[in-house]
This record gives sequence, C-alpha cells and structure tokens, in this order.
Amino acid sequence: MASPAGCNVLALMLVCVCFCLTVAVQKKKDDILGERVQQLIEWNSKKSVIRLNGEKFRHYVREVPRNYSVIVMLTALQPQRSCSVCKQAHEEYTILANSWRYSQGFSNKLFFAMVDYDEGADVFSSLKLSTAPVFMHFPSKGKPKKADTMDIHRVGFQAEQIARWVGERTDIQIRIFRPPNYSGTLALALLFSLVGGLLYLKRNNLEFLYNRNFWGIGALAVIFAMTSGQMWNHIRGPPVMHKNPSTGQINYIHGSSQGQFVVETYIIMLLNAAIVGGFVLMSEAHALKGDPGRKRVIALIGLACVAIFFSLLLSIFRSKYHGYPYSFLIK
Repeated sequence: MASPAGCNVLALMLVCVCFCLTVAVQKKKDDILGERVQQLIEWNSKKSVIRLNGEKFRHYVREVPRNYSVIVMLTALQPQRSCSVCKQAHEEYTILANSWRYSQGFSNKLFFAMVDYDEGADVFSSLKLSTAPVFMHFPSKGKPKKADTMDIHRVGFQAEQIARWVGERTDIQIRIFRPPNYSGTLALALLFSLVGGLLYLKRNNLEFLYNRNFWGIGALAVIFAMTSGQMWNHIRGPPVMHKNPSTGQINYIHGSSQGQFVVETYIIMLLNAAIVGGFVLMSEAHALKGDPGRKRVIALIGLACVAIFFSLLLSIFRSKYHGYPYSFLIK
C-alpha cells in the first residue's frame, strides 16, 4: 500500500504534467494565432481586400483560435455570372476597405476579405447561400448571428451604409474617404464652353434670350435631370440594369432606396415629364380657341396623364421604400 507521502508526490507530478501540457497547448495556439495574424497583415499590406478561396476561408476565418474580426463579401465577379450588382457592391466594399486601411485607427483587430463563387463554391454551400453579393461578419469569439449578415435589400450596399453596419457589429468606426471624381467638373466646364460659344456665334441676334418658352423648357430639363438622379449616376456610376443570374430576369428598378439603375433614372425622368405635360394641358386648355368641347377633352387628357403617370411613379416609390402604405390607382 502506497504511503501518503508517495501519493502526494504522485499527485504533484500529475499536476506538473497537466500544467506543462496546458502551457504547451496554449503556446501552440498562440503560435498558430500569431502565424494567422501575421499572414493576414502581410496580405493586407498588398491589398485592402484579402481574396480567399475555400481552404483559406476555413483556416483564417472559421477555425479557432482567432482574436480578430473578419468582414467577408461573398460575391460572383466573373463575367459569365452576369452580376452587375456584384461589381458595384465590390467597388463600394473596396472604398470601405481602403478607408480602414489608411485610417489612423487601423489595427489587426479587423480585416476585410472576399470570396468569389468561382474560387470558393464550397464556402457558399457551407453557408447555405444561393445569392450574391452577401456581406457577413465573423466575430473574434463565437459564431456569427443573424445580425452578422447585412440586409442589403433594406439598407443598400454603399460604403457609408456598410461602415455603419460594421460599426454596429464591431464597435469600430470607419470614416469613408472616396477618391476624387472630376467627371462632373469636366462636364460643367464643357457645358459653359458650349453656352459661351453659342452666345458668341449669336451675338448679333440674342432675341431668343427673351423667349419665355426657351427658358421654361431649359428650366424643366434641369429639374427633370436633378430629380431623376442623373447627378447620382455621375457620382456612383451604377449599372444600366440588373440581370438575375439564376432566373435571367432583367430588373430596371433597383429594389432598395439606397441604389438605382441608369435605366431607372430615365424612366423616372419620363414619368415626371408626363406628369408636368398633363398639368400643362389642364392649365392651357381654357386659353385655346375653338369648340368648348375640344377644350374639355384636352383638359380631361391632361387629368388622365397626371393620374396615370403619378400612380406609376408612386408605385415605383413603394417598391423601393418597403412598407410605404399609400398607393393610387396602381399598386
């Protein structure tokens, strides 16, 4: 039978062995974590958005230990996927990642990564995703929750919106810095040059400057351009339209209030012009000469234009601002 002293020595030896094993395991985890962080920092020094395939995604994003958060954009950028929205979202995502990379608060606590479907289809399968783009947050501890997937259909995918969502999930605030865009300045300079040239060529006959219809049409053209979102198009460069890669359906109206397509702006412009045209017909019908019945018909045509085209405009507004309760003629 073993003596009490011998049992104490044996217990002490077991405690020492367990302690040594714990230290060794912890050291191995620290080494693995250090290697991961160092590799991510090295990739991040070359590109603000780290491109991952399935194997890298599992090793650097899903596996533990991990003391950093990762924002992952799951997308499909290859031309054969015909995902025009993915390209636009990727540009906004890159602006966000660049803003973080060159910010004063930059640290190794947050990384931005991307997985393309053609390079990591297994990642989409493991996350049960069938659409793109998708933005997900993988926290430093624990598994992603429902709120860690950004609802781009509700808030859009502009860099400012993604930054706000990232701040909510990580408590890291990122100030967005967009690259300068001189296309608007060049277009304005070209416009002034054309106007100046026209005035110079017509310097001996400037009666058209006193024409009320001329200034009215010019003012309406500017108003239609501004209210339809042409300036937004010049700043953001949205796609012409969107084709669903799964169904092949073409969408001309963006489903979110935070985005729009080029075709959509022209549709809005035409609807606004039709509504104004209806008001003009109603306003000018009484001034026309001739049969009163003809005046009544013109006024009714103007009223019909206002009612129908305003209903279409309101319907588009409802489709973009989900939950808007009002409609008129057309739902």
